[in-house]
Amino acid sequence: MTAGRPPRVLIDATSVPADRGGVGRYVDGLLGALGRVCGTGVDLAVVSLRTDLERYTRMLPGAEVIPAPAAVAHRPARLAWEQTGLPLLAQQVGAEVLHSPFYTCPLRAGCPVTVTVHDATFFTEPEHYDKSRRTFFRSAIKTSLRRAGRVIVPSKATRDELIRLLDADPTRIDVAYHGVDQDAFHAPGDEEKARVRARLGLGDSSYIAFLGAKEPRKNVPNLIRGWARAVADRPNPPALVVAGGQGHDDDIDRAVAEVPSHLRLLRPGYLRYADLPGFLGGALVAAYPSYGEGFGLPILEAMACAAPVLTTPRLSLPEVGGDAVAYTSEDPDQIATDLGALLDDEQRRLSLAKAGFDRAKEFTWESSAEVHIAAWRRARS
Repeated sequence: MTAGRPPRVLIDATSVPADRGGVGRYVDGLLGALGRVCGTGVDLAVVSLRTDLERYTRMLPGAEVIPAPAAVAHRPARLAWEQTGLPLLAQQVGAEVLHSPFYTCPLRAGCPVTVTVHDATFFTEPEHYDKSRRTFFRSAIKTSLRRAGRVIVPSKATRDELIRLLDADPTRIDVAYHGVDQDAFHAPGDEEKARVRARLGLGDSSYIAFLGAKEPRKNVPNLIRGWARAVADRPNPPALVVAGGQGHDDDIDRAVAEVPSHLRLLRPGYLRYADLPGFLGGALVAAYPSYGEGFGLPILEAMACAAPVLTTPRLSLPEVGGDAVAYTSEDPDQIATDLGALLDDEQRRLSLAKAGFDRAKEFTWESSAEVHIAAWRRARS
């Protein structure tokens, strides 16, 4: 009988990037929560890159943490190993369920498979991806929907889009909202804010914050144009700080070239993890005018840092922001109007900051872990 016994689950964490972007935040948050219930809700094994071995061993004292072959640090080798070495490992550790956390999964795993499909924007926003990436992930999503025993998605919007566009079976999809680490992302004190301003060379200057990958879907060029139009004629105009990975949006450089010379636009690249609360919580506004997200972790993290958030009502973003964020469109003129209105209304910014901070507490990795465990139990049966 297996009904009452925790499922033996192997999680493939080899897709986690070194920069700890979205998939890294998801896997780390989920494993951290699972580590707190290990042995009661789930019997866990994790395979990881060798660079993450110490992290996950420390995070998961009740789990078996296994180093993957060194070659899988390179994506082509990882994808090949996923089809051959991963099923063999699942058999060796006695896995009853294999969980693949990033779109792809083995075609022949030897046990039930669950897959996390993070978004459907490769289908809803195809123009924002280059052809090779779009083709790869569309194929991976279709294969996972066909092969996986359960598919886990981070929002109802993603579930609904998979059903609408790909005729996915709604009875095999589980919605597990992401959580936010309340210790890592918190309302910063004045000292934290000042330290980040000093590191960025802002001094006492106010600023608008963006944090995320510079992909076309994130709409950074129109944010730059909207910000410039909103602040150009203001005394002491706030800077715009566009932080995060470099991405591949060539239009960003064209938008930067249009910025009037008296305005400050900073592109510091990746920020230290410890600096994110001071960066987000120290901003006048955290702006994220995306064309669409599978979840919207950047706005949740900004909310947890007590930043007033301006985003779009596209796909999953209203599920995360609710009434606790301000909304705009993807158009630069509308961004300028709505951003300018926020800059002129300190009371509304304070109200949004408090509402967002309170709402962020509703999103926990423990709740996400419970949904995952339930999905693994269903897959095993």
